[in-house]
Amino acid sequence: MSILALPHAQPDVILIDWHATLVNTHDAMYHAVDDVLPRLRELGLLERLLTAEQSKTVEDAKLVKYVRDHQRLHPKVVAARKISRTDIFEVLFGNDEDAKRRAHLAFDSAYRQHVGEVAPLEADARVQLTKLRELGIALGLISNRSREFMEQEVARVEEGGWADLFDVMVCGNDVPRRKPAPDMLLTALSRLGRLPSEACWYLGDSTTDVIAAKAAGVTSIFYNGAHWDQAWLDKIFPGTQRHPSLPDAVVTDLPALVAMARHLQAQNIRVTRHREG
Repeated sequence: MSILALPHAQPDVILIDWHATLVNTHDAMYHAVDDVLPRLRELGLLERLLTAEQSKTVEDAKLVKYVRDHQRLHPKVVAARKISRTDIFEVLFGNDEDAKRRAHLAFDSAYRQHVGEVAPLEADARVQLTKLRELGIALGLISNRSREFMEQEVARVEEGGWADLFDVMVCGNDVPRRKPAPDMLLTALSRLGRLPSEACWYLGDSTTDVIAAKAAGVTSIFYNGAHWDQAWLDKIFPGTQRHPSLPDAVVTDLPALVAMARHLQAQNIRVTRHREG
């Protein structure tokens, strides 16, 4: 996989995924998934699971087989807590939009019983987000969560201290299709009065985030907070005809994102001054 060291354009908008990029809500998420999977047959979804041939990787095929056989996630997957609800449903159902819609609706119903504490993934997250705003960058929150849950969770982070950080928030039930469709990103840009371009960055921790960014025509920044090695990144982003979406850059924390935005902004200022001089 060839991932560029830097995006092509400095950002004037940065849209950011919520779960596993900015905050940790793993416990509630996995409890809700645990509630949904035993209901796959009842929901008419067991027969909609992908076949091994349809799976993206051998690991994906193994996950699907385990869910088909046991109607739950493998304990190692739960223990690792590295895959989001959205990616789980992508692995299970692929491009079957109706199946994913049903699964997300069932998840929302289950999640209502488990919404709990929400903690920043990085201790200085608010400081770093404030630095981005000070660079004149508009910030937006993007989440497959339903608005009911997002409003609760944003209000709980650091006792509501994040409420003033974002210029727009788009949630899963605000649009016809959740990620990896581009609907949420395009809606966020529309609400900000912007058009899709490389000057909009989308930061997210999953393959579905990268796919959504590419489909929306914006710059994809992969948040590798799990610190996956290059071999694993090559596996989840193969760059093949069937799975072509690659991130434009990778960061492991928010300070790296801020540094990248500052660098490109300074670079653009130097170029502008040179042309004017």
